[in-house]
Amino acid sequence: MLIQVNFADIDKTDTIDSYVHDRVSKELAHVAGRITRVEVHLHDDNSSQKSAADDKRVKMEARPAGLQPLVVEHTGDNLQQVIADCASKLARSVKHTFDRLADR
Repeated sequence: MLIQVNFADIDKTDTIDSYVHDRVSKELAHVAGRITRVEVHLHDDNSSQKSAADDKRVKMEARPAGLQPLVVEHTGDNLQQVIADCASKLARSVKHTFDRLADR
């Protein structure tokens, strides 16, 4: 599973990049063989000089092999927490999709 991190309005740091890879890998470890790529988009809607409630936005797109991409988005004021919550949301979406396919 390839994890691609896109820094839109946020300064790229190795710490954030590493954190994203760790969280996504951990959350999707049980289905890593069935997902070809995860794209992560990090945004700071108010720019890095300002701070406001819910100004950090993370969008994650998982691409399961042979299926349409699954996209989730989460916002908050703490980037690491938003990343963690979005990764959990993505894991639930992937699990739900694979569970529905298994029921068929």
